[in-house]
Amino acid sequence: MSLPNGWEMVIGLEVHTELKTKTKLFCGCANAFGSAPNTQVCPICLGLPGSLPVMNERAVELAMAIGFALNCTIQDSTFHRKNYFYPDMPKDYQISQYDVPINAHGYLTLPDGFRVSIERAHMEEDTGKTTHLGTSGRIHGADRSLVDYNRSGVPLVEIVSGPDIRTSQQARDYVAELRAILIAIGASDGRMEEGSLRVDANVSVRKADAPFGTRCEIKNLNSLRSLQRAIEYEALRQIEVLEDGGKIRQETRHWDEDRGETSTLRVKEEAEDYRYFREPDLVDLAPDQAWRDRVKAGLPRLPAERRGLIESLLGELSDAQRDAVATIVDQGLDEYVLGVADAKGDVSLALARTANEIAANVAGRTNLSVANFVATVAMEQLGQLSATQAKTVLGELLESGGDPAAIAKAKGFEQLSSDTLSVTVGELIEANPDEWQRFKDGDDKLAQFFIGLVMKATKGQANGKAVIAELQSRR
Repeated sequence: MSLPNGWEMVIGLEVHTELKTKTKLFCGCANAFGSAPNTQVCPICLGLPGSLPVMNERAVELAMAIGFALNCTIQDSTFHRKNYFYPDMPKDYQISQYDVPINAHGYLTLPDGFRVSIERAHMEEDTGKTTHLGTSGRIHGADRSLVDYNRSGVPLVEIVSGPDIRTSQQARDYVAELRAILIAIGASDGRMEEGSLRVDANVSVRKADAPFGTRCEIKNLNSLRSLQRAIEYEALRQIEVLEDGGKIRQETRHWDEDRGETSTLRVKEEAEDYRYFREPDLVDLAPDQAWRDRVKAGLPRLPAERRGLIESLLGELSDAQRDAVATIVDQGLDEYVLGVADAKGDVSLALARTANEIAANVAGRTNLSVANFVATVAMEQLGQLSATQAKTVLGELLESGGDPAAIAKAKGFEQLSSDTLSVTVGELIEANPDEWQRFKDGDDKLAQFFIGLVMKATKGQANGKAVIAELQSRR
């Protein structure tokens, strides 16, 4: 979206990701989504008097992994108490990192090459979840509110970007790439709909090259669509205020998905409002070099490298192929395409089948081995299966597994002999002389017309490539 009258967006994003640990950050309560309210709590995460936090080692490892994946400096760090009153925080303070975070000064490169700086990626504990009962679903107008503390104390890493993003599409691409990285390294499940990854967007507007304007923060955006829509609405709202002679007030705003607009939530706090002070019950976090090296060595290939590997196997890509590569990497389906490549098969064909048939069947992937996928692609590539037949075989493999050759035989997918195909094509040419003459005169679109007739006449047993070869030989 382009802004009117020479205005420009300035966007910084704060992404909160719950870490994929078995237990919470400072206690042994389960870190699991969907349990009955207030069943995963203890004196520590409820902040009862006399309870003491104990650091989760796995959470520290995942936080460092995030730092390495985002090209950050991993450093010794400290914890502070961030003081505020919310009913979903039983201690009335949050244990967080303030001026010395574990990860600092990194960057993330988007698929188009644009680089977004990462100011910090610090550890903290999550809050509980408040449900407001009433027509609005918010505290204003609610009859009463319920609090579930199961999420209280779940380990979080907050990833804060620099104010480098200039469009809502860049913001969407940034979160999508960051989410893919977090999933790839096993730090997060990335389920925005469950709240395990949430985005706050700091939005301001300015004339090109002017100083930064006053920003407003839009809280808790839980989908890429909401992120993009909220940023666009807020930028246009601020421009309207400024062009009418008004001023932007720094504040926190709520995004209403149904109404498609933001509204004031509260006047924005500054750091001093939180009265930060060192957490007295935790020592400094100082992972030694050997531990840092082990975490870095354990990182898998990141999405950008995986996309690049597949793209290098394809040569020059169409836009559709580039989108297909992004799809399979995002869904972790690389092994199917790479398996075909290792077998010297048709990588382009493997990409198409993976991005369509396999990507569309999440539940069935456990039934489809790489070896059986490679065998199915080979059968299609060799002309033993038509495209339609290959898709049918893959559908059966995804549904219940099995042997692709046996499935093809059971379904009667046996290719016609060249003599039978030649006779069939000849008969159809005689029956459709006008269409044949137009094909001979150069109307290549009619090839599909004759392929359809042959497929119907042979009940799908013909191979499309063989039909085209037969038509060309008669042209």
